[in-house]
Amino acid sequence: MVLLYSITGKTIKMGIRIGMGVDFHQLVEGRDLWIGGVKIPHTKGALGHSDADVLLHAICDALLGAACLGDIGVHFPDTSASFKNIDSKILLQKTFDLITAEGYSIINIDTALCLQQPKIKPFVPAMQKAIAGILGLREKDVSIKATTTEQMGFVGREEGLMAYATVLLQSVN
Repeated sequence: MVLLYSITGKTIKMGIRIGMGVDFHQLVEGRDLWIGGVKIPHTKGALGHSDADVLLHAICDALLGAACLGDIGVHFPDTSASFKNIDSKILLQKTFDLITAEGYSIINIDTALCLQQPKIKPFVPAMQKAIAGILGLREKDVSIKATTTEQMGFVGREEGLMAYATVLLQSVN
């Protein structure tokens, strides 16, 4: 979407793009739990080809979607040995490089985690710092919220977790 508006008679073109991402991972014993680039102490971890950081994966998909660059599977396929057990902070950096190369900058990110346990609130500042550091944002431009599903569904049974992310990009070209 391109917005045109006039300030003192001068027309300005502003390219704003919104992206939405979602990711799910199964929880299993014997794996570390990484969320938002932070290792969270828990009895279970997320199962996946990479470190299975559900929050960073949702953010990657939101960024890629806003820039119309496909999704995380297009750029970092789970069939590739080069991405086996990769730190998702690297995937976020590579995603940021892709959207930057397309001429976009990030205005803000809003996310929601869905998991029954563990409680995430104590880890939110560290997650904001990790994500903002990779993306060159202020920590207050990275919103991270968490909710349970009141013990309903796979999240409530602690079989898995999920994350949603929404991003706002602006064209810098």
